Amino acid sequence: MKIIKSGTSGFEKYFLALRQRRDSSSPILLSAVTEIVNNVKIYGDKSLFEYTRKFDGYKLTAATVEVSQSERRRTMSSLKKDDIKVIELAARRIADYHRHQITQGFIIKREDGAEIGQRILPLRRVGIYAPGGKASYPSTILMAAIPARIAGVEDIILVSPAKDGLLNPLVAAAAEISGVKRIYKIGGAQAIAALAYGTKTIPQVDKIVGPGNAYVAAAKKMVFGQVDIDMIAGPSEVVVIADSAAKASFVAADMLAQVEHDEMAAAVLLTPSETLARDVSREISLQMKTSARKKIIEKSLSRQCAIMITKSMGEAVEIANAFAPEHLELMVKNPKKILNDVRNAGSVFLGSFTPEALGDYTAGTNHILPTGGTARFSSPLGVYDFYKRISVLSFSQKAFDRLSAPTARFAKMEGLDAHANSVLIRGKSKA
Repeated sequence: MKIIKSGTSGFEKYFLALRQRRDSSSPILLSAVTEIVNNVKIYGDKSLFEYTRKFDGYKLTAATVEVSQSERRRTMSSLKKDDIKVIELAARRIADYHRHQITQGFIIKREDGAEIGQRILPLRRVGIYAPGGKASYPSTILMAAIPARIAGVEDIILVSPAKDGLLNPLVAAAAEISGVKRIYKIGGAQAIAALAYGTKTIPQVDKIVGPGNAYVAAAKKMVFGQVDIDMIAGPSEVVVIADSAAKASFVAADMLAQVEHDEMAAAVLLTPSETLARDVSREISLQMKTSARKKIIEKSLSRQCAIMITKSMGEAVEIANAFAPEHLELMVKNPKKILNDVRNAGSVFLGSFTPEALGDYTAGTNHILPTGGTARFSSPLGVYDFYKRISVLSFSQKAFDRLSAPTARFAKMEGLDAHANSVLIRGKSKA
């Protein structure tokens, strides 16, 4: 694995390349996605089913696209009880955490009779996309559906590609446990288009959440505005800040856990300790030999991964903030002290016994996180993402009279005489 030292030739150039890691879709991909989205928008189910047969290799009809209740029960029956218990444990912890994110509206009452405030309302229908290509992720369903349910979303539906037309049992269980009412066996850009525009069999949603491949990400970006989306998710990533006291085997294991996702995943170690840097590099080489996803790991390590030796711990934090990672691990003696200086990260893991995998599954925090540097301005998925806010105003005549003159004057300052007249016509005030 590449080891590079701060202050040496090429460090800035290499770090800049890592910072600009965000995947920019190729013109060919964008063209293909545009065609798919437009065809589903125009032709609905016909195009949706054709693309499913073409890309996913199974045939759907209006009668088979939705998973029936009997199919859901039959599919779940193949699971081991201990597997279901693990999903239920994760669901409870995710719900406990996200209940703290419930938001209330407010009303400000003035003595003159003016009232201004805000109503908080849940979205009516949300669509969740769960990947089903190289792997199925029931954890993603929990992370998306549970906050939506807590927010009060009435209709939560799930789309996920089904291997050979058969629903994954773990996906069925996660959907049942998290409160998903309907499941559709569709995936890819065509599924995003169906959710955004609606078809005869797929209801139109208000918001689409959940990660997917490059085609899904491009489609979400394309339909944004027609519906809301959570974010444009890119390849997964982790930055580990570690000092000389960190265990090299722990650091290496956490970096490998991230890069096994796919060939574009990123893992970066920032440390002032040259000894730790060398030890981690050796550990990565040793541990990856026994990985079932060794080929994926090898490709990922050769692309957007590095061990960076920094001049100080302060520089390590500075670099991490510039990188703005999806996951940031602080494997140092006093992680809470360093946390105060962290400004940009999707989720921060403190100490040697808080691996990123806990956040993926059972800790309770959400693992749908900003990637590609968007943690500079974006946040983890939460209950607040399933609300919409409505401003509310109510003025008595007394309250109106107090503001009528300055309001009309402001309108005239902007050259909007009709605005001013709409105020002045209600009273004797003059701007």
